[in-house]
Amino acid sequence: MKLPTDHPHPYVRRLFSFWAPTRSAMRGWAMASVVVNAGITVTGAGVRVTASGLGCPTWPQCTPDSFIPVAHPEVDPLNMAVEFGNRLLTFLVLAVGVACVLAAWRMAPRRRSLTRLALLQPVGIVAQALWGGLVVNTMLNPMTVGVHYLISSGLIAACWLLYARAGEGDAPARRVAHRDVRRLGYVLLAAVFALLVAGVVVSGTGPHSGDAMASRFDLDIEAVARLHADLAYVVVGLTFALLFALHVSNAPRPARRAALGLFGVELLQGVIGYTQWFLAVPATLVLLHVLGSTLVWIAALRVVTSLRTRDPEPLSADRSPTEATAAV
Repeated sequence: MKLPTDHPHPYVRRLFSFWAPTRSAMRGWAMASVVVNAGITVTGAGVRVTASGLGCPTWPQCTPDSFIPVAHPEVDPLNMAVEFGNRLLTFLVLAVGVACVLAAWRMAPRRRSLTRLALLQPVGIVAQALWGGLVVNTMLNPMTVGVHYLISSGLIAACWLLYARAGEGDAPARRVAHRDVRRLGYVLLAAVFALLVAGVVVSGTGPHSGDAMASRFDLDIEAVARLHADLAYVVVGLTFALLFALHVSNAPRPARRAALGLFGVELLQGVIGYTQWFLAVPATLVLLHVLGSTLVWIAALRVVTSLRTRDPEPLSADRSPTEATAAV
């Protein structure tokens, strides 16, 4: 019987590569998971800026009497289509997550580290979907909406780590830069996460609530925006310091390129942020800003994983190579 992995068309072989995965295919599925999780994060922001957050006013059903959009006198059809479309994207994200699990499970030899990381995806996606129901049931409370975004950030981190680990071995981590430089990378990552949290607070205080009935944080928008900007300056400063430290210590090129890439994305994000503020926060720029924040997070994760590597796990002296492979 001819398997899909033997199909003459290369795109079909790639689509079913999770069934007979190579190391390259495993990394490909992990990167696909990073992309789709980042994508649904941005489309979720699109739901908010188009005031479609309650386009499907119930969960898991779209309306009280249907799982799919049907005409409802109190809901605009366009808002309903936008919200339902975003819900449908969850199935694509889940499908890619399951493909990652299958690829990790069927790799020869099977690597427990990859299997565990891959399993985080379907579990996290289901948890994210359930939290989405809480967002709807709380009428888009800014706290639940903010946590919804942060859960997505956690999923993106798990997906990126799977991508990085799929290109490494399973030996203990070995740093490729000075110990203090690597610590600076972790401080930078923590600062970027703090920046994301501050951004969530700004979003929960600003004008784009997702629906006219949604509540807002009772905070001074100018004060929280300034705090967000101050944290952005800290992140940019730490990135520049890391970039300088990597240069003077002659760190490997991948680490320097990762830091430079992060610095570039941060500068573009800063331009978008200040432009949207001076233009009274237009919806299109808010969407671009969310995309930018997602890219900053991914770039920061890339920096941290570029500061260490893992060699193939060494063979035990009292086992043959065949026995050692079977034990992985």
